[in-house]
Amino acid sequence: MLHDVGVATMVIANPTHFAVALKYSRDEDAAPIVVAKGQELLALKIREQAQERQIPVVEQPELARGLYRSVELGQVIPPEFYRAVAEIVNFLAASSSRHAAPNGARQGQGSGP
Repeated sequence: MLHDVGVATMVIANPTHFAVALKYSRDEDAAPIVVAKGQELLALKIREQAQERQIPVVEQPELARGLYRSVELGQVIPPEFYRAVAEIVNFLAASSSRHAAPNGARQGQGSGP
């Protein structure tokens, strides 16, 4: 399961007790899919793998616990988690686009006439 962390787009964690790795692509997936999850030592290993691969780790303790208890590996997240996970997806996308644009410039805006 730890090798599947490499395909994750984010990890939602309770600092040290739970970690759930999700894969989500707007173009490919109807909803985020759980690719790895763990508790205690396994949660720490998932976080380590994510950090080594530069996969964002978001600390949301209640969400991490809820996902861990509600979803099995390979399953999409249940609808009751859509909103919370969508907020994280949107936050990460916004953060990514800000970091990708040099000198604070917005993506998609040229410097031409």
